[in-house]
Amino acid sequence: MSAQPGKESAALVFLYRTVPGRMLLKLLIGRGLSRAAGRVLSSPVSRPLIAPFIRKNGIDLTDYAEEDYSCFNDFFCRRIRPERRPLPADPAELMAPCDGLLSAYRITDGMVLPIKQSRYSVSELLGMDAAARRFRDGVCLVFRLCVDNYHRYCYIDDGQKGPNVFLPGVLHTVRPIALESVPVFVRNCREYTIMVTARFGTVAQIEVGALLVGRIDNHDGAGPIRRGEEKGRFLYGGSTVVLLLEKDRVALDEALFTATANGIETPVVMGQVLGRAAFPA
Repeated sequence: MSAQPGKESAALVFLYRTVPGRMLLKLLIGRGLSRAAGRVLSSPVSRPLIAPFIRKNGIDLTDYAEEDYSCFNDFFCRRIRPERRPLPADPAELMAPCDGLLSAYRITDGMVLPIKQSRYSVSELLGMDAAARRFRDGVCLVFRLCVDNYHRYCYIDDGQKGPNVFLPGVLHTVRPIALESVPVFVRNCREYTIMVTARFGTVAQIEVGALLVGRIDNHDGAGPIRRGEEKGRFLYGGSTVVLLLEKDRVALDEALFTATANGIETPVVMGQVLGRAAFPA
């Protein structure tokens, strides 16, 4: 489960920074609890949760298509009006695949450093897939979705995708408090796809589950993909989408790296321009 940026909640501080909390955390991060919570939130009994969730998170319903939601998860995965998330006119521009808080890292010696306490190898992120070597000296973009974000994500370019590869694990929160002490991105359940794109070379997209997010719902198997088409969605909770890009394939706004180095996550929305292909098709 993620939250809006700012001070960590008292509950997360208890879970991650106290001994009793860490004992309870061992029970909470299991996929069994997430599945049970998912069943409740996908049933009609969860409908009364929708109105207070809207009020608490200040969600503007005019951004979304009018629907009759049968359960909380239907609302959580609500569809946004297309005009609220337009695609860049130039397909050579790299766009954000989702809403979220963006951090940008350069991959050095096969390692990604999301924060100073945690180091991840690209091979670990991709479950030791041989494709990991393609991203050496490339770029890693981490999009952390908060509970009030749009929870569907899209393809960044035309091309061909491989199969969706699911890597089982546990379900820590993706809030910074967890990243301080746990290698979340290689311990949490995640699903990745290798895509050969028309303008950005080979790209890996990884969807990472989080606390109470036991279901990553990708729509398509291996085959052709189209820029801007919906790739999938997360059910309840915040979570994370990670993009791995090859070396020298994309020119990114340097301000993104500077903000990340200063501990600042940059708010973005799906379709927002982040950079440009180095070799436009």
